Order: sequence, then C-alpha cells, then structure tokens
Amino acid sequence: MAALPQIRRIIRNTVISPIQEFIKDSRAVGITLLACTLVSLLLANSSWSADYLELVEKEIQFPVGLQLPHTLLHWINDGLMALFFFLVGMEIKRELLIGELSSIKKASLPIAAAIGGMLMPALIYSLFNYNTPYHSGWGIPMATDIAFSLGVASLLGSRVPVSLKIFLMALAIIDDLGAILVIAVFYGGAIQWVYLLAASGVVLLLLTLNKFKLHTWWVTILGGLLLWYCIFNSGIHATIAGVVIAFLVPLDRLNHYEHSLHDIVNFIILPLFALANTAIIIPGNLLESLTSSLSWGVLAGLVIGKPLGITLFSWATIKLGWGDQPAGTSIMQLLGIGALAGIGFTMSIFITMLAFTDAEHQDIAKLAILIGAVISIIAGLALLQFGTRQVHKE
Repeated sequence: MAALPQIRRIIRNTVISPIQEFIKDSRAVGITLLACTLVSLLLANSSWSADYLELVEKEIQFPVGLQLPHTLLHWINDGLMALFFFLVGMEIKRELLIGELSSIKKASLPIAAAIGGMLMPALIYSLFNYNTPYHSGWGIPMATDIAFSLGVASLLGSRVPVSLKIFLMALAIIDDLGAILVIAVFYGGAIQWVYLLAASGVVLLLLTLNKFKLHTWWVTILGGLLLWYCIFNSGIHATIAGVVIAFLVPLDRLNHYEHSLHDIVNFIILPLFALANTAIIIPGNLLESLTSSLSWGVLAGLVIGKPLGITLFSWATIKLGWGDQPAGTSIMQLLGIGALAGIGFTMSIFITMLAFTDAEHQDIAKLAILIGAVISIIAGLALLQFGTRQVHKE
C-alpha cells in the first residue's frame, strides 16, 4: 500500500500532466485533427478498409416512430456536431456583445475581410464548375477552420502580432456565421413546416424562461435536445439548433458553458468527425481525380480565393477609412492571414457532406480540401514570416 502514492505520482507525472499540458497548447487541436486524418486515411486504404468503412456506416436502430439519424456517420455529423456549433455560436455571441465585433469601428475590417473571403472563393469555384454536376459545391471553399488556422498562426509565436491573431479570430468567427447561414438556407431539405413551427415554440419557451431568470443547465440540455429533434425533422440542418441555443444562453453563463465544452468538443467530437469523414479511399487514378473541375474549384477557391478576397476587401476598407489596419502589421501579413484562412478543414468537409450525396464526389472534394490545407499552411507561414521581416526593417 505504501507504494500506491508513488505509483499515482508516476502516472500523474508521466501520463496525466503531459496530456493536460498538450491540451492547453494552442496548437493541440490542429495536431490532433491532423493525426486523426492520417489515421483515417491509413485505415481506409489498408487491409482493414472494409471493416472501417462498415463501422462508419453502421446502421443504428431506434424505436418505431422516432425520426433520428440512422448511421454512426450521421449521428456524428447531425448529432455530436451540434455541440461544436453550440460552442461556435457562443463564441459568435460573445464577440458580438463584448468582443471584437461589438462596435462598427471594431467590426468593420474583419467583416469586410470575411465577406471577401467568402465571396471570392465561391465565385472562383463557380467559374470552374458552372453548368457541371459539381455546381452545388460552391459553399465548400467559403469556410475557415478557426482552431486549425489559429493553431498554425501560433507556430510563429511572438513574430505574429497579437492584433493580427485577433483579426484572424474575428474574421474566422464571421466566416463561421456566414457558413452557418449558407448551411441553413442552401443545404437543407424540403421544409417541414409543422416541425419548424414546433421549433419556434421551443425557442419562445426558452426565451420566456430566460426572461424570468429560470435559465439552468438542465433547461439548456432539455430545450436543446427538443429543439435539435424539431430542427432535424424540419428540413433545416440539425446542427443549426446548436447555434440557436447558444444565442439563448445568458451572457454571464457563456464562459461556464464554453469552459465545460471546450475539451469535449475539440478533443473528442472533432477528432471523431475527422476519423469518420476523412475515411477516403484514394483512387488508383488519383492524378486524374485531382484534375477534375471539382478539385480545381475547391483548391483554387481555398488557396487563391481566400487570401485574395480577404486582402482586397481589407485593403479597400482601410483605404476608404472604414476600418483600421491591425497595429504593427503590413499588407503582406494580412495576405498571410488570408492564406491561413484557406484552411477550411472542419467546416469545408462538413459542407461537402451536405453538398454531395455521391461518395466519389465527396472524396474528391475532401482530398482537395486536405491538399488545400497543406498548401495554405505553407503559404501562410511563409507570407507571415516575410511580412514580419518587412515590418521589422521599417
């Protein structure tokens, strides 16, 4: 028994403490997602491929009468990802109320940058895929992965000014809001008005409870589950329920919920999402697949459209006097931030699953997203490094 405290100390020092330190690292989410993606790709192209894909598509039976997701993949994408959107929604609400988006002066530059970073990629993709079977994928290159892009930016440490990291976070949050609207409006099914009306009733009930200070954690959970079920069956994508619930959370409770969910979402739900959605069987004619207008549209949208749109719209906003350039930065650094915004990953893959029902089209788009992320990381870091040297010379 005397050895028990020593064993516990060894476990804490060699296992628990390193894991805790890793989770606190701003780069941890990106590293975890990359690792899960590599594992998923290896499994999907190994002798275990059939078993792995069968697990991802495994049917889940529920009592008759309940309309729920029917496979493990759908439960991850439609169910667990609602918690991811809940976390994103709280980030958006906090920034709108008390953060970098709380005033017109503060918000004008990241709003303009985000609009440019959504419109330009969608336009470039559409130019490649106008009047083709792939036209519905225009929303794929619009997205930015907040955690991934910020994690990569942190690799340069103090060489990237804090003002630039705040700018990236703000534009990525607005980008997420734009992606949420695109998903809700353009990638839903036929509207089932009875369920939509029921969802509205749930929202009104939660608003009433908030008004009378009856908001508790169990009200959020029960109300969220009920709203999720109604929206899932309404024809609007179920994950939108997470955003709606987030906007109903009182401001003084946001930090509590964000703290409680941060590790669960970033180190359980997002890795599961990556494992399930990047199980791509790489075709023998890989080069041929990557020369399709679909892959070129996604790649060009993310790698060229993102930095071009963000930089042009930012430059115009600064020149017109509508917004202030982040302190101590150059246009070259803004271009580098724009390149990092081309890391679409989570949101881009998510929209891919909604845009295409054909597995072959999904896989081509996902491969292009992954390649685009690698190119965006390299280009972003190089441009930021070069831009930082320029600022120091001046």
